[in-house]
Amino acid sequence: MALNVNDLRNGTFFTEGKDIFQVILYEHVKTGRGSGNIKLKVRNLRTGSVVEKSFITGARVDEADVDKKKAQFLYKDGDTYSFMNPVSFEQFTVSKQVLEDQARFLKDGLEVILVVSGEEVLGMELPLSLVYTISETGSGEKGNSVSNVFKEAILDNGLVVKVPMFMNAGEKVKVDTKTGQYVERVK
Repeated sequence: MALNVNDLRNGTFFTEGKDIFQVILYEHVKTGRGSGNIKLKVRNLRTGSVVEKSFITGARVDEADVDKKKAQFLYKDGDTYSFMNPVSFEQFTVSKQVLEDQARFLKDGLEVILVVSGEEVLGMELPLSLVYTISETGSGEKGNSVSNVFKEAILDNGLVVKVPMFMNAGEKVKVDTKTGQYVERVK
């Protein structure tokens, strides 16, 4: 089925040839005279590359046959990640190339949403933030409280983030999955 490019929004999927794209940024540009243009920043789900595309208003693209399925992360084995369907308990693996940089946020038992076309996993959607436990961090230094001072901490899944000096091992922190940065302490 064809989609009008005016109907594309952030998060929408469409195809061009054999490639499946997800819209990251949608912008409608209207010049003084003539028709407007639709400028898109899109991610190719098969290659992971991000490109910009431009269409005239009213152009059409093919709708992608993409589903979103819940899955639970089980474990990592080399360059593959094992997941389980929480309904059928069927297990399957996804390669590191598909998950890209998002793989660093995975921890045992985490529920995620996988973007799937047919039987092929194209990507993963994480919650906006996740809670982790600090497993290792340096000691805090007293005296430098005028500005925000941070130190590195290793979290329970191996992720390294900068946390405030007052944080210690065993405490829980919330991490933004878009930036990979510390958000707040969790009690």
